[in-house]
Amino acid sequence: MSLRRREKALGWGIVSIYLFYTAIFWGYPFVWMLILAFTKWNFFGKPRFMGFYNFIRLFKDPIFWQVFLNTLKFMLYFLPMVFVGAMLFAIALNKMKYFKSFVALSFLVANVSSGVAYSIIFENIFSDIGPINKFLYDHFGVTIPWFSSPSLAMLTIAIMVTWKFIGYYGLILYSGLQAIPKSLYEAAELDGATRWVKFWKITLPLINPAVVTVLVLAINLSFGIFTEPYMITGGGPMNKTLTFMMYMYNTAFRRINPSYATAIAIITALINFGIILLVRKTVEKEVSIV
Repeated sequence: MSLRRREKALGWGIVSIYLFYTAIFWGYPFVWMLILAFTKWNFFGKPRFMGFYNFIRLFKDPIFWQVFLNTLKFMLYFLPMVFVGAMLFAIALNKMKYFKSFVALSFLVANVSSGVAYSIIFENIFSDIGPINKFLYDHFGVTIPWFSSPSLAMLTIAIMVTWKFIGYYGLILYSGLQAIPKSLYEAAELDGATRWVKFWKITLPLINPAVVTVLVLAINLSFGIFTEPYMITGGGPMNKTLTFMMYMYNTAFRRINPSYATAIAIITALINFGIILLVRKTVEKEVSIV
């Protein structure tokens, strides 16, 4: 009994460190978030209980629905581009014999680069007098308003973010390709399968966990994007690049309304979770490699 008590005390002593950390850095913010969502507070004084007022106001807010449509538009651009680009990168990396580590690290540098720094670089590249528009004007006599056009600004930002995450997502897909036994491809070749058939019947089904991981990360990124539109367009033109994170920031710190910003954050998280759950139910399948 004495040994059992000592083991129990040791176990609780180890776990208590994590429980203490969770209570301070997760429990307290979560409780404070719930308090803010149902009250009115402007950083001073005591919160005043408002019930569901913040949530009712949110669903009547036209800017909120504009931000929601902006996010869907970003996902519509970003998900296909980054998935196809990452898949091509993973396949190319899987077939390389030399300098594989160098190429992988070269693509990964984009992912760890400063969002502010590369936003400034891309802003200059896509500017009216940047190299892309200069090339188009010199050869075709036209220029493209990449960031000033309401219909093109979000697409341009999606291209920037795709450049940053192709390497990271590609390495996730590459790890899935590495787990596929080569004997499956050899057997398929003996049966006369083409490359396209092998990709659809063997590669894509067997890397399903990696595919789902990439999709979940990309969807989370779509709801959490902030630096690129904030640095380049500021949410314009005509609020066409305004994102949820920017809307929360402006509401909380510029309009001095953290309570309403908290309600936006909660609904945004629920929408994000709902889309991820839908994607997982649709795409995710059990994979068994014998």
